[in-house]
Formats: sequence, C-alpha cells, structure tokens
Amino acid sequence: MNLQDLGDRIRHRRKKSGLTQTDIANAVQVSPQAVSKWERGENAPDISILPDLAQLLGVSIEWLLGCQSIDKDVIEATIVDIRARAAREKSEHLEPRDFANWTNSVCYQVTESALRFGGIPIKTRGAGILCLFSGSAHQDRAIDAALNAIQLFNEPLKLGMSTGMIYFGSIGHPDYAKPDIIGEAVSIALLNSEWADDHTATATAIDAKTINGSRFRDRVDLRKQCVTFPGISHQVTAVELPIVTARDSSLAS
Repeated sequence: MNLQDLGDRIRHRRKKSGLTQTDIANAVQVSPQAVSKWERGENAPDISILPDLAQLLGVSIEWLLGCQSIDKDVIEATIVDIRARAAREKSEHLEPRDFANWTNSVCYQVTESALRFGGIPIKTRGAGILCLFSGSAHQDRAIDAALNAIQLFNEPLKLGMSTGMIYFGSIGHPDYAKPDIIGEAVSIALLNSEWADDHTATATAIDAKTINGSRFRDRVDLRKQCVTFPGISHQVTAVELPIVTARDSSLAS
C-alpha cells in the first residue's frame, strides 16, 4: 500500500465533504495530528479504524486502499437536532445584538458537547445545531453528547434524534454549496425536536432505531409513544429520556 496515495485519497474526500482534519479526528476518535500524518503519507490509519473512516468519507474500504474507483455518498448515521427552547421568547425581549450573543453562547456550548463525543456539526439552526454521528457506537455517542449538553447547559434545551441512511455531501449551487445532510432520518430528527417540545416533559424525542442500537435499549423506564408526522408515511416510535426532571447523571456514564 502506497501511504502517500492513501493520504491523498483521504485528503481529497475530506475536502470534497467539506470536513476539517479535526472533524475526521473527532468522528473516528483519534487526534488531529494523526489525521495530518495520514494525509502527509507519514502513517496509515489502524486497520480497526478503516470501516468507520471509509463510511464517514462516503467511500468503500477498497476505494480508500486504492483497489477500486467507485465511491458513495450515503452512510448510516445518527442525526441530532438540539436547540434552546426559549429562542422565540428571547428574540422578542432582547435587542438584536444581545439576542445574537445569546444564540452564539447556546451554539458554542451544544457544539462543544457534540465534539466531545465525536460528532460533526453540520449547521446552526437558530439557537442550536444539527449534527451527525457516524462510525462505531454512533447511537451511544449521540445520546451521550445530548445528555451532556442538557445536563450542563443552564437553560432548557429541546432534542430530536433519529438513526438511518443519509446522503452526506455538498448541497446547493456549486459556487455556494456547503456540506449538508439529507434523508428521512434528518427529517425525523427535526420533527422529533418540535414534537417533543410540546408533548414531553423533558423536551426529548429519540426514534426507536437509535435507542435499539444503543446501550439504553433494555431500560424499562423509557417512555415510548407512536407518532404520526406529516409527510412521513409510517408511524415513528418516539422515546423520551427521563433526563431533565431526574437529573440522572448515571445515564451519561
């Protein structure tokens, strides 16, 4: 295997996806320095990392190793939409600059929680972010990031989460396109957060596929409800985590 060729492939796909070396490092749980060495051809990813790295970059392991030329843009991921519940109220009572400062503080804190557990922030959504988790244990890492944000932030947050196959790549006019995510899982995550804000005590709603793929699947205290969303042809099982009223820090351990 030619290390420089491998490094060039990693760098090419990373840049095409609009990711930084830190994004890659967070997602596959290595240091940014390790990613830099891969791209310079000084070292190669550990074989155990290759499946997660290939999936994140939207390619096959064979393509990454130079054995084929066909790549892909569809990956399995857990999508997290997490935002402050008080955004509308704040916008009404704060001056625009003060509201912008408050929004930035929310985005900073929830982004830090996502990065801590290997998430990739995709874009801001008002006072919050939309992010993805892929690779090993992505359901667990997504839930941990959300728990961390909710437990540490000093104002109530609302959360929607879903797991599924998504398109991850540039979207929009070529001159203005940015990395984005599209797919039913994205739609359900966004719908879950809005639904949870009005229908759950904790303002959290996570789909069953996320829970079933996580270490929380056998918990008997999870509240579940079948929900019908406009535009989604099937019912979604929304699972509420009892994390706000109980403040059960053991959930995130």
